Amino acid sequence: MPRRAFVTLLLALFLGASLSPPAGASSTQAVTFEGSRDLLEDATWQPTLDEIDALGARSLRVIVYWNDVAPSPNSSRRPSFDATDPTQYPGFGKYDRLLEAAHARGMKILLTISGPVPKWATQSRKDNVTRPRDAEFQKFATAIGKRYGSLVHWWAIWNEPNHPDFLKPQYSTKGHRPLSPGIYRQLFLAGWRGLRASVGDPFLLMGETAPRGTGKDVAPLTFLRGALCLNSRYVKRRTCSNLPADGYAHHAYSTRQGPFFKPPGPNDVTIGVLGRLTRALDRAAAAGAIKRGMGIYLTEFGVQSYPDKLFGVPLAQQAEYRSISEQIAWRDARVRMFSQYLMRDSQPLPGPPAQRYSGFESGLRTSSGKKKPAYDEFRTPLVVTRRGGGVSMWGLVRPARDQTLVGIDDVDGHGAWKREMLVRTNGAGVWTAKGPFRSHRRWRVTWTDPSGQVFHGPPIRAYR
Repeated sequence: MPRRAFVTLLLALFLGASLSPPAGASSTQAVTFEGSRDLLEDATWQPTLDEIDALGARSLRVIVYWNDVAPSPNSSRRPSFDATDPTQYPGFGKYDRLLEAAHARGMKILLTISGPVPKWATQSRKDNVTRPRDAEFQKFATAIGKRYGSLVHWWAIWNEPNHPDFLKPQYSTKGHRPLSPGIYRQLFLAGWRGLRASVGDPFLLMGETAPRGTGKDVAPLTFLRGALCLNSRYVKRRTCSNLPADGYAHHAYSTRQGPFFKPPGPNDVTIGVLGRLTRALDRAAAAGAIKRGMGIYLTEFGVQSYPDKLFGVPLAQQAEYRSISEQIAWRDARVRMFSQYLMRDSQPLPGPPAQRYSGFESGLRTSSGKKKPAYDEFRTPLVVTRRGGGVSMWGLVRPARDQTLVGIDDVDGHGAWKREMLVRTNGAGVWTAKGPFRSHRRWRVTWTDPSGQVFHGPPIRAYR
């Protein structure tokens, strides 16, 4: 063996022997993938599931929209049927095949039961989101629990209930007082009762909140307090019972300013200010409204990229921001789940850019299917942080199931990649290392999986 290679191997073994996760880090954090339409369409669901599996994600988030499976969803007249019987819902087929196939692969499934709802299941029967009827939702939750109870690991009630696309009204007409938290509270309890009747003791997440408040959306921490019957000082109303939640789900999207962006609204929670949510949950627990030490489940997350130049960032930066965001989540011991939203970008719409890219461009592939740098980054996240004259590095490889060696390569300008060092991961595939800083330098991860296939991560720059 050449002397340089021998020294490199000794260094790798030394690093592997001394490697331990940073204090407070979560070595068992679940990584969940959501494919949205790609996992439900006839032509794409199976190859997309194959791809997610091959990328190493071992959990899947699936949203079942009530009006997507119910009979006569656009009728104001309720059809005559037993709403607790899952065989009475004509739209379950596409979910059946997906959940059964994912379960067969050993994937854990998070199932979110959500609106929009059948028009006949709302109080006014005029639209699909305004004041869903609690009793009808309880029946639906019972039915869906009967159908999928043996396949689902985590349950959640309602996707982004603080957003008017999924629940109305968000505010009162007079006084602009938040109304959606109280409506959600009753829906959550109805869903819990329905799942208890069919599943027994579900692991149930509350929240699933969108990250920021506007004049139309209720801010997530305002929503949390309202749903738990707490005032702004976290004092609980005596007439309110505790919510039987096992965790809090949140969508901690940031802006094109990056993962360290701090929104000025104190009740907003993006990935860079997760501590706000932790403190709010701790104060709620101290008031007796929820369990102590409740975990945070980031059930939807992604970094939007070009061609959306209003909300997105360049493709290379998407990969860097996604890695940094995952590191932030991994370092937080209260975060039990991190996620990737979309394999493929939303299809562009006709019209000007603001309308053309009004969906989500957070996929690992473009809308046409081309791989972005974030595709390879997802398998080998890498964060390089400049510290004085050196850099500290953090990364992980998936789907590593045990300790493994990874190569850290670097390149200066447009030269050839060179091996900087070898490092050994821990049992969860996580590794840390240090190295010298050099201007205009970029780094990447090279990993050989147990089958002998070699993977290269995208070039990553150092940040301060």
